[in-house]
Amino acid sequence: MRTQPIESRVISLERRVTHLEQLPARIDDLTSQISQLRTEMHGEFSAVRVEMADLGVSLRSEMAELGVALRTEMADQGAASAARDEALEIQMRVLHADVISRFASSRKACQRGPSESRVRKPNSSLLRWAMQQGGHARRGHRCS
Repeated sequence: MRTQPIESRVISLERRVTHLEQLPARIDDLTSQISQLRTEMHGEFSAVRVEMADLGVSLRSEMAELGVALRTEMADQGAASAARDEALEIQMRVLHADVISRFASSRKACQRGPSESRVRKPNSSLLRWAMQQGGHARRGHRCS
């Protein structure tokens, strides 16, 4: 193996030492940049946390308002349903009373006998309804 002359070895060592002498300054610069990055990231994350908290508050507020609106709408629907139920109940009671009165008049006609009974003309709207329902409504009736 050939050895390098001393001058070239000295020059090589001087270059190495120069690079090594620059390392502490470069490390200090890198440390400063990392510190600055940490400070910036801390500030940005804090801002994100504050913004998320604000959005959380506004979201909760909006949800509460929508909840109130939904409850109001449900109450209105419930009231409308109750009114429809009440109207339906009234109609059912009227129809029930009509059926009871027809049964009573039919019984009276059967008790009077065939000569005395009069054939009552049925209510045309009720007859139409019975026919639509598949019933066999007849004009007149028989006593059983």
